[in-house]
Amino acid sequence: MTTDKQSKEKADILKAVGAEVIVCPTNVLPEDPRSYYSVAARLAKEIPNSCHMNQYDNLANRQAHYESTGPEIWQQTDGKVTHLVCTAGTGGTITGTAMYLKEKNPNIKIWAIDVYGSLLTKYFRTGEIDMNEVKPYISEGFGEDFVPKNYDMRFIDHFEQVTDRDGAVMARKLAKEEGLFCGYSAGSCLQGLLQLKAQLKKDDLVVCILHDHGSRYVGKIYNDQWMMERGFLEVKTIRDMVSARGAKKLISVEPTHTVADCVELMKKYDIEQIPIMKEGEPIGAISQQGLFKKVFDDPVLKNATVTQVMEPAFPVAPFDTAAEKLRLYITKENGAVMAKDEAGNYHIITKYDVIAALGN
Repeated sequence: MTTDKQSKEKADILKAVGAEVIVCPTNVLPEDPRSYYSVAARLAKEIPNSCHMNQYDNLANRQAHYESTGPEIWQQTDGKVTHLVCTAGTGGTITGTAMYLKEKNPNIKIWAIDVYGSLLTKYFRTGEIDMNEVKPYISEGFGEDFVPKNYDMRFIDHFEQVTDRDGAVMARKLAKEEGLFCGYSAGSCLQGLLQLKAQLKKDDLVVCILHDHGSRYVGKIYNDQWMMERGFLEVKTIRDMVSARGAKKLISVEPTHTVADCVELMKKYDIEQIPIMKEGEPIGAISQQGLFKKVFDDPVLKNATVTQVMEPAFPVAPFDTAAEKLRLYITKENGAVMAKDEAGNYHIITKYDVIAALGN
């Protein structure tokens, strides 16, 4: 049983091990007969010899963490843990672990990480179940539109909310910078901790629980297109690339220039692509690769005009085209793209510019 907002990878993994996956709508109340809570309860009654685990209200959930996760953290930190940071979903992990740790040391701080659109944070602060707090959100694995019975808020010291974007971006940073290929809730957990870092002292020992694996999200937070469609990535454009390299004059030639002139310009400016311009507009191009082949085959062409050896003009893209989309313009045969700014000036972007932009 899953919802329509969960990643495709999660359903595919379940199907791979023989499960029948039933997808239910996310944006319905828990008591709605279409919700995955209601469907799971109904199927447990209809299917012989089935069991409804009910991780939300089954207190065995938090008891398992009281008996295992809590002792493990206490032992592995030699009892020096000062803070536990954990995303808040069913409540089992954070409540059960907190119950054990607070028994050992009541001064240990328990910080729950929630998502905007969940009602848990307001419930923690006011004791009020406010359905006006419930909004659609993209984050997976934590946040709730009701309060599961596994929660005992007496054991939690603080709730911190994280945006969908910040959690996704932090998960990618964990993978890229730390080599930890984790899921959405892991990124949100660390982001929440960073939002609270001013409350930490130098010698504090913080434990973060990273619940999920990144393989469940390769089609979502680890997919550039998915991230860009939701505005989660800072997209670099041709404008950004031109701005980053400063005011540089476009190196071009006119139809009357010779091949030798092009060779000198390539050597002088260490470039491989030169547009051929006529009356301010591109009419063709000269590439180092194409020029080498033609001059090698016929050395006399060195004194010919560029129109005799020119290649098709570089494609022209809008000035605000995202760097990631330039692969549609720059190919193995075509090593550059041109763009015109608001002042009417042309700029050239090569594959090396794109690589440099995407690598930063």
